[in-house]
Amino acid sequence: MDMVTVSVAGMYEGGKGPDQHPSEVVTREDLNNFEHLRKLVIGMKLDAQYEVIPPTGIVNLNRDNHVVICGPRRSPIVAQVLEGDDSLRFEKDTAWHLVDQVAGKKYRSPFDEDGSAGDIGYLGRLPRPDSKGTFLYIVGIHAIGASGVVHYLENNLAELYRDVRTRRFSTLISCRYDPKTLEVLESRRVTPLYRHEG
Repeated sequence: MDMVTVSVAGMYEGGKGPDQHPSEVVTREDLNNFEHLRKLVIGMKLDAQYEVIPPTGIVNLNRDNHVVICGPRRSPIVAQVLEGDDSLRFEKDTAWHLVDQVAGKKYRSPFDEDGSAGDIGYLGRLPRPDSKGTFLYIVGIHAIGASGVVHYLENNLAELYRDVRTRRFSTLISCRYDPKTLEVLESRRVTPLYRHEG
């Protein structure tokens, strides 16, 4: 059975510095995302395992069957690959947000705008640095935005696959969630599926 590896961002516990020998931790949202993705791939006759990207952000992207859930601020390698997307990107003014450069539109997290329980996530199949394949990349403006992307995949995978097959693409997903349980209630695509040439 083929194994899918889901790499999730690790960070030092409770704001401790490396000199205090802190544990590496992952967010509750990312562990939930792994469980949801695992159920999804088991339904496709695959299995899944997760690994924690160390706080340095160093991750090997040159692997088959690889999903990465990690913000570009946490991994310089991921940030570099993301810069190759000419359609969608992260920017920061008063807060981090996503920009659709084709449409000239900014997508801000509802949470940052008015405190409401919503976020925006990025979904893409991006090129590996070794040019021998791709990896699936999932990230939110906040951690919950990645959960919105996973929710979208759970509900729209067949349709997405019909549209892009195994080609490279990126798109933005908006979600609403329950602020008490952090369970995603709905997710939808808010930009076109931007196909990347090559």
